[in-house]
Amino acid sequence: MSTIVYFDALGEAPGAAQRELIAAGLGLGDATVVLGTAPSAAAVSALGALGVARVLAPASDASTSLALAQADALLAAVRELGPRAVLSTATPRETEVLARAAALSESGIITGATALGEDLRVTKSVLAGSGRSQAQATTPTVFITLKSGAQAPAAAPAPAEAQLSSIEVPARSGAVITSRTQRARGGRPEVADASVVVSGGRGTDGDFAAVETLADALGAAVGASRVAADAGWVGHELQVGQTGKTVSPQLYVAAGISGAVQHLAGMRTSGTIVAVNTDEDAPIFEIADLGIVGRLEDVLPQAAAEIERRRA
Repeated sequence: MSTIVYFDALGEAPGAAQRELIAAGLGLGDATVVLGTAPSAAAVSALGALGVARVLAPASDASTSLALAQADALLAAVRELGPRAVLSTATPRETEVLARAAALSESGIITGATALGEDLRVTKSVLAGSGRSQAQATTPTVFITLKSGAQAPAAAPAPAEAQLSSIEVPARSGAVITSRTQRARGGRPEVADASVVVSGGRGTDGDFAAVETLADALGAAVGASRVAADAGWVGHELQVGQTGKTVSPQLYVAAGISGAVQHLAGMRTSGTIVAVNTDEDAPIFEIADLGIVGRLEDVLPQAAAEIERRRA
């Protein structure tokens, strides 16, 4: 099966969600990576190490364009390669690019998939994560965006010699990006890619010190509920939930989070869920593998200290 894996941009090395998507594309058959902006030589080499043999990117600089030029580039690649499937991550930017290309090619699109079958039948979360549905597009080409953690880790493919080719994209007039500011990154993992996430909510009362202490002991990312993000206690880039990031870590610790359906929609597929809350009737305990009724400022530092003691 011929497949396109689309990324709006690629750093020196693909992130965890990007590697997961590449593995999904290669698992379906012959996969070509299409990029919305020109990659570096190191990025192309990294794709080859992951088993990608062919990479396509715009011939002209599209880095200042909004989604229009990237959708044109993807559409040109689709028309050239005629893939059965086009896959991408479920970020707002890449979802917009795929939606434009799907509409222009009169193809079906399924967004926010949580699982992908070999027959391109996908599973989606519905009703804020409390239910699941299955969908399958009937058009010759189907566009699919997948949430992080949708695919199980695959065996490392045989390395390939990735070849970069250009896509000719017509110039577009209109709005352009005039500047970009890179968000400062700390030493912790990104919440969307981390294998362990420790999240805090209303129960922190704005003090994330205990959450950060446990996260650092576990080498984990810090997450938050919408209440915590809206209150300004942490940045919205850490928000987990229906209107935030969707995560599927091996371990998710919910500290001071009651478990509203909007939050559960963003972390329900986590491997092991640990909940810490003073309210023994909090909904989060209904899906937790381990529940602790207690004050997070007491429980989390004790857990962190024991982890450090065992590592010593």
